[in-house]
Amino acid sequence: MHVIRSFRIAVLEQQGHLFNWVPVCLGGGIGTYFLLRFDPPVAQLWLFAAIAASGAVIARGREIDFAAVIWCATLIVTGFTMAGVRTQSVAEPVLAFRYYGPIEGRVVGLDRSASGAVRVTLTEVVLENVAPSRTPFKVRVSLHAREEGATPQPGMIVGTTGHLSPPAGPVEPGGFDFQRHAWFQKLGAIGYSRTPLVNLSKSGEHAAVLALRMRLSRAIQARMPTKVAGFAAAVTTGDRSAISQDVLEALRVANLAHLLAISGLHMGLLAAFVFGAVRVGVAVVPPLAVRLNGKKAAAIIALAASGAYLVISGGSVSTQRAFVMTAVMLTAILLDRRALSLRAVAVAATIVLLLRPEALLGPGFQMSFSATTALVAVFGGLRDREIPLGPRWFRPVSALFVSSLVAGLATAPFAAMHFNHLAHYGLPANLLSVPVMGTVVVPAAVVAGVLSVVGLEGVPLWVMAQGLGWIQDVAVFFSSLNGARSFVVTPGDWVLPLVAIGALWVILWRRPSRWGGIGGLVLAGIIWSQTERPDILISDTGGLVGLMTSEGRALSKPRGNGFAARSWLENDGSKRDQEAAASHWEDTEKGLSIMRFSSQGRLIHVSGKRAMSAFEGCKHGDILVTNQRTDTRWACQTFDPESLRKLGSVAIQVAPSGYKVISARQISGQRLWHATLPKLDQ
Repeated sequence: MHVIRSFRIAVLEQQGHLFNWVPVCLGGGIGTYFLLRFDPPVAQLWLFAAIAASGAVIARGREIDFAAVIWCATLIVTGFTMAGVRTQSVAEPVLAFRYYGPIEGRVVGLDRSASGAVRVTLTEVVLENVAPSRTPFKVRVSLHAREEGATPQPGMIVGTTGHLSPPAGPVEPGGFDFQRHAWFQKLGAIGYSRTPLVNLSKSGEHAAVLALRMRLSRAIQARMPTKVAGFAAAVTTGDRSAISQDVLEALRVANLAHLLAISGLHMGLLAAFVFGAVRVGVAVVPPLAVRLNGKKAAAIIALAASGAYLVISGGSVSTQRAFVMTAVMLTAILLDRRALSLRAVAVAATIVLLLRPEALLGPGFQMSFSATTALVAVFGGLRDREIPLGPRWFRPVSALFVSSLVAGLATAPFAAMHFNHLAHYGLPANLLSVPVMGTVVVPAAVVAGVLSVVGLEGVPLWVMAQGLGWIQDVAVFFSSLNGARSFVVTPGDWVLPLVAIGALWVILWRRPSRWGGIGGLVLAGIIWSQTERPDILISDTGGLVGLMTSEGRALSKPRGNGFAARSWLENDGSKRDQEAAASHWEDTEKGLSIMRFSSQGRLIHVSGKRAMSAFEGCKHGDILVTNQRTDTRWACQTFDPESLRKLGSVAIQVAPSGYKVISARQISGQRLWHATLPKLDQ
């Protein structure tokens, strides 16, 4: 009874703040759905929907403590159901085999791959001898042709000859699942072409928004200095195709890559500038000032400007999330509510999760809302306690310092977990760059957009170029310093939930026991520090093997399977590249790599038909990995393309008594995005 009484008192003390927990409970249900190893049948989702509706009815009119429990349970079930509905609703065919032949489709996306190749996303796809019912809704093709073909344009129907494959699974068990990511993008195949692109039709009304974006991007690049042309196009239209890899890397190392993505910062700065400009404009015109509510008029125009920016920038998931957050803040102003509050953040997070439940798993959602929640909580606490940030003339500087520090600390754990590095000069780099983005780049871009109607955009674009040039110079300077970043190992599964729950408990709970959340953060740090990486990693094609040694992971090949190699090394917290890691492999000949992993066993990697035909065999205790199909029953544990197709990538932990094999499919199970793979019981 004492426990129940204490709980009731604790809940009563949360009155007025319970809504802040809505996205937390909703996210709990969504996370539970994605942890499953199977997909609930549609009938079960209908049952869960009925349970959620019943819970909402039961909670009404109940005492607050009982109602809070029912509502949280209802929201968990709702999150679970919405994730299932979203998964079913985006279902499209996924290519079930490797395809080589003609590829035809309409261009709906243009970007560049990590290697710098132009990459087109096609819809209305036609593949030779593939029935429409089995043809993917979208495919993405990297163009590697040496000869110039047709320049892809939005809406254009193009053709080429190339290779397509189903989206790949995790490069290691428990890693990022690209198959799941592609499923929600309706992307059914990816590949490449070495044949020049052929234009099969002119650009038409299709992909009109993308065509507008590309025209704006080209116009901005033509009017900008070459140094910052790609950067300018990226922050205005979302087109990153003109940015060099060197600039991208410098921005990442200096922790300024968030200035490149059109996210909450850009949308917030744009809305703030338009809001302020309109409000000042109304105030300086007396007839308007006495007849018009300048604050609400400014909010409406800022909301319209944010919507236009959403369309022009391409409407990516991160931009949609930023627009929702901005729209909630501006709507709060229209309703005479406080714009910057935890309730407003909770409303925005709830809307995003209901529209795109899968966003919960992405670093963008986690970092955006962790930064926003922390900033609102810290500045709200300073305001409520009337803690000044120095003299009035110094407050803008101190506020900038505090906001950069808080946002950096709030996002650092998530950035480290997802990207495996920490930027040591991120704070000074942001202090020198964010004000320039807010006071120079964004205002100049808005003014240029307005003046472009009368052809007077030249001066504001020049001002914008100076600001972007400064930011790039800051990024290059800090990224070139010794120790600009350090690499960290990928944490175990429990670290991210513990960090999130611990931080949310500190911020949202309204009792002194809130500080108990710090214990969750400390526990997460301890678990993270004790993380052990797999001794052996095997790619899902059998094309690459990695063995952990006292000097770091040794790779069986210096080239090939580059994405898997880079991911493994990053997850190890290693700064070496594939070639350096391959130099630590002990015994390598053409197509045959052998290295001892214990006193009783050797790790043998056979690559290519010639090496497989010359292979003389292995003994009990060895592990053989090959990218060639073999019908021979070897004495050792064998992983070939046939077995790896069922297992996915493989991790092996070596112990004195033997070794334990863990496959990607063991962890991920049989989900809808795995429909093209063999059943787990086969």
